Amino acid sequence: MRLVVINPNTTAAMTAMISDAARSVARADAEIVAVTAAMGPESIESHYDEALAVPGVLDAIATHPGADGYLLACFGDPGLDAARELAHAPVLGIAEAGMHLAAPLGRGFSVVTTLSRTIGRARDLVDHYGFAVQCLGIHACEIPVLELDSRPDAADILAKACVQALADDRSDAILLGCAGMADLAQQVSAQIGAPVIDGVAAGVGMLSAMAAMGLRTGTSSGEFASPPPKRYTGVLRDWGVS
Repeated sequence: MRLVVINPNTTAAMTAMISDAARSVARADAEIVAVTAAMGPESIESHYDEALAVPGVLDAIATHPGADGYLLACFGDPGLDAARELAHAPVLGIAEAGMHLAAPLGRGFSVVTTLSRTIGRARDLVDHYGFAVQCLGIHACEIPVLELDSRPDAADILAKACVQALADDRSDAILLGCAGMADLAQQVSAQIGAPVIDGVAAGVGMLSAMAAMGLRTGTSSGEFASPPPKRYTGVLRDWGVS
């Protein structure tokens, strides 16, 4: 099976780290293709960033057809619904996948993300995916995305935030709220003595199972059918569907 893991931002170093995290849990028969968005922001930390990351996500799917699954490696799950219209294989976002794996691990889980300004988007996704009961709180460690791999104290700061979240929420597990934290999950889990879920690993696991079952997005009709053909204008003139 071939799984395409898309980094919706344009930072290639983050794609390499995400790729390593994906391959560390991939099945022996799974080929992981890690893709950096060809256009968009260098990191996604606002609604504006997320909106402008969507064309890069859709371009990555269009230029890597025929995969058995696609994973959007950003906790905002940018462009997920549009991606499902474009792809014929299942498309998951790491927030959606991570919540599905965090929920069965206890009475409830906490999300620990990067900056406080992203908490509202995370809460929107919790509600949208139906995990409002299981998600007991959303917290920020206040480390910008691009500093996660450059600050030597990032893991310790993240672990401290996770310990505080477990105590404040009386939760049983932590879901990391950024793909840039993927390489810290096991280290933080060992430090805090609680399950720490990385959405990249969760997404690869779920997509592998879906591919093995032969599941496909229902694209022949309904909401996630291929978008209707029409002309686009201006800078989007080449994005029309024929």
